Amino acid sequence: MEINKEYITTFFKGLQDEICTALEEADTLAKFQEEVWERDGGGGGRSRIIAEGKIIEKGGVGFSAVHGETPEKILNALKLDKSDFFATGVSIVIHPRSPMVPIIHMNVRYFEMSNGTWWFGGGIDLTPHYVDETDAKYFHTTLKHVCDQHDDSYYAKFKAWADDYFFIKHRNETRGVGGIFFDRLNESSGKTKEELFNFVKDVGRSFAPIYTSLMKKNHELSYNDTDVNWQMLRRSRYVEFNLVLDAGTKFGLDTNGRTESILMSMPPMAKWVYNYQPQNEREIKTLSYLKKNINWI
Repeated sequence: MEINKEYITTFFKGLQDEICTALEEADTLAKFQEEVWERDGGGGGRSRIIAEGKIIEKGGVGFSAVHGETPEKILNALKLDKSDFFATGVSIVIHPRSPMVPIIHMNVRYFEMSNGTWWFGGGIDLTPHYVDETDAKYFHTTLKHVCDQHDDSYYAKFKAWADDYFFIKHRNETRGVGGIFFDRLNESSGKTKEELFNFVKDVGRSFAPIYTSLMKKNHELSYNDTDVNWQMLRRSRYVEFNLVLDAGTKFGLDTNGRTESILMSMPPMAKWVYNYQPQNEREIKTLSYLKKNINWI
């Protein structure tokens, strides 16, 4: 079977369906609301938002397939020759109600140009409000297993890439406990298009079992107002990264994407406190883990 943009797009649509169903079943209360949209320059997508659930306070699972003339800003940023583009993928951010449940993000995507250039990209990372070593180990161990099924060099390479990418430079801290990140994977990697797509598919399919397990494990843990205050502060760091540093946000806005869908990753509420200093051992411990090159396995 030819691995073309139509085949890839169909898979991503199905992945969005599978993940939304799994999250609804795990939350037990909230249901996704869908908005289908079209992009003026070509293509469109399906934005699905879940809110006010038992476990999920706000989340988004977006699918898009857009195409058209590549903006000069993108050509210059990616050092590409002038040509039309096509991009499709699934992007997810979940903000839980409880500060004991981590924030999670995943994106899997495919990009091609009319001149024959193509690549896959993606990543998944975990942002606990309080770092739990057991959860971090489970998360990274699962991702390593996914990577090892395709190439035993992937996990170490893509983990390091995630540490570098999900790094809030102006705070000198990682966004969370990292995960994996990869971009511009094409035939130059020594893999066929089919092999690379199989890897991307497995990364995408890993999301639902990973996160529903963490939801189940942590959502009934008790918490207090101090924990919620810390949660609001950690959410603010998430906002800072997405608005200042995230390449996906920049790509979406620069290609005249749908603003509401691009910014669905924002939490429902966050807090900025001037020169905040950690107030207890759990906050201090969490900050000590927000560093690159931690071996969680």
